[in-house]
Amino acid sequence: MAQRFPQLEPANFTPRQKEVADAIQSGPRGGGLRGPFNALLRSPELCDLVQRVGAYVRYGSSIPAALNELAICMAGRKWTAQYEFYAHRKLAIDAGLNPAILDAVAEGKTPANMSADEAIVYNFVTALLANGSVPDAQYQPALDRFGENGVMDIVGAVGYYSLVSMVLNVADVQLPAGEPKPLKPL
Repeated sequence: MAQRFPQLEPANFTPRQKEVADAIQSGPRGGGLRGPFNALLRSPELCDLVQRVGAYVRYGSSIPAALNELAICMAGRKWTAQYEFYAHRKLAIDAGLNPAILDAVAEGKTPANMSADEAIVYNFVTALLANGSVPDAQYQPALDRFGENGVMDIVGAVGYYSLVSMVLNVADVQLPAGEPKPLKPL
């Protein structure tokens, strides 16, 4: 099945769509309107706000990149967002996360042999995605390790990538041709 939102052609952008598309393409993401942005451009105001939050969550977070990507992949797993998990699995590995951790997350299992920081993020995000809140037993280690700013940056990553995952799923954004789906139903 093709994605639900046909690719927008720059020649047909409204002035506001062009302005937002230019902001996305000139920012840290580089060229192209990959992932959720083709769909989000149908609402240029929302797209602009979302892309600005995303630029911070992905490139400005106080959380180290590998740990941030772990949280992002966990959000993708929660929503069975194939494209999200596919794209960020590679980014997580490039940032230094052990592929075995991501394989376990994809299978809905608790990863073995995590570092202390990986376990803190994993436990925090697991609680957040399961309950919409985080009990003291998972909150306190995250606060002690990452501070209040870090706790909010983890919440921001999970919240932002939950939104992105839902956009990708509603838009039915496809994986590149020939790529297998990384997530099986749990």
